[in-house]
Amino acid sequence: MGAVVQEKEREAAGPSSRRAGNGGHAPVLLDAVLEGLAPRAEGLYVDATYGRGGHAQALFRALGRGELIVADRDPEAIAHARHHFADRPRCHVVQARLGELPEVLQSRGWAGRVAGVLVDLGVSSPQLDDAVRGFSFRHDGPLDMRMDPESGISAAELLQQLSQRELARILRRYGEEPQAGRIARAVVAAREAGAPPLRTRDLVALIEEAGVRGTPGRHAATRTFQALRIAVNDELGELERFLAGVIELLEPGGRLAVIAFHSLEDRLVKRFIRDASRVGDLPPSVPVVPVDLRPRLRPLGRARRADVAEVAANPRSRSAVLRLAERLS
Repeated sequence: MGAVVQEKEREAAGPSSRRAGNGGHAPVLLDAVLEGLAPRAEGLYVDATYGRGGHAQALFRALGRGELIVADRDPEAIAHARHHFADRPRCHVVQARLGELPEVLQSRGWAGRVAGVLVDLGVSSPQLDDAVRGFSFRHDGPLDMRMDPESGISAAELLQQLSQRELARILRRYGEEPQAGRIARAVVAAREAGAPPLRTRDLVALIEEAGVRGTPGRHAATRTFQALRIAVNDELGELERFLAGVIELLEPGGRLAVIAFHSLEDRLVKRFIRDASRVGDLPPSVPVVPVDLRPRLRPLGRARRADVAEVAANPRSRSAVLRLAERLS
């Protein structure tokens, strides 16, 4: 597959830790994240989705005697974090799913102490590049797609369990795939013929043989792979559970920064910040807003996107949206 299609695949997947030309990483919206979180030298900060540490390393450099918690559900990301932060006693590495992270951090005594939390919802380049992980339609490998290969069911197993109707619904909802019905029929027909897709190339072939066409610059399998990845990892559910508990982690004045790469994620984040910034329902006669109905967050400006210079240097930043909010009390 050509370099242009490879680049489009990564942009659609929303990788967070981009490979820079020097072999390092170019984390998306880094300047905007640092400006928004405004890290204090002695604060406690959380990178909830470490990936390969581009944002985490920049955050750590901004701290003086402060502490950094880095978390991820991917064992390979955790191994990377432990290696790169092994000699830094003010850095704590935690393996946890995004949705369980607030509870895990609360159990360790960090609730109400965090000055800033970053969540980058993209897929890292190493995940896409490793054929064994099964995230990429440009590499042949097991049809896995699990962020944590040690738990849950793979994409291949999911495709063997779903009915045609359920699969079409997932492809439409998570991938916004207009030809979801055609793809679902092809998968079920292959399964009934005793040849279910077990590898990435199997699924790509089914999609292409079904006559599915991608949009200009986007492979026909892009939306299907995105939808299955989201379903396999329950990504929207994990985000919802994380947001439900994140405010309790923050100290008053603590900040939340979330980078989303597609509309489903961004819509959840936007709605969460909006709802947490409103006064609860009250009859007009109540003179003082009770504490439990007062706003808990305030938005920090409008959504931020990569500027022309960043997009030119890193086209994959084009779809990134950063939203920021601050805890009030």
